[in-house]
Amino acid sequence: MELEVKIEPSQKDPKIVIVADRVSDEVRRLIDLLTEISEHGGFPGESPMIAGFRGEVLELLEWQNIHRIYALAGKVLAVTDKGEYVLRFRLYELEDRMDSRCFVRISNSEIINLKKVKSFDLSFRGTICVEFKDGSVTYVSRRYVSKIKQVLGI
Repeated sequence: MELEVKIEPSQKDPKIVIVADRVSDEVRRLIDLLTEISEHGGFPGESPMIAGFRGEVLELLEWQNIHRIYALAGKVLAVTDKGEYVLRFRLYELEDRMDSRCFVRISNSEIINLKKVKSFDLSFRGTICVEFKDGSVTYVSRRYVSKIKQVLGI
């Protein structure tokens, strides 16, 4: 693969052009990577942080440490190994900022981190029980069951 970088002072935003004889697996991976960078404002694997409050103390939380985020009584809470934190965002705002490969909405009021899930119990009629590695559980709402099954490839 050839790489060429051309600096043009008149070009205000970076522009990437891929020239190839066909759309190979390599080209497809480049497109996926560039799309990810464009949509999330950073490289995959980077760990942006979010502010979480516990009482009057503000702590910076890394996305990979968050198990789940849920809304309760007008507040949005993030659960980590260290406990629960109050976030000053709405769920839909957080959903836009999160890596969609790891975080998935399971109800109108909850988003989970797939990397923190131990198992999915499909034996429940009409819903799915989600067990986290720390032993806690939550449930996928009926409305989101088909989406979760699609994400899991079942």
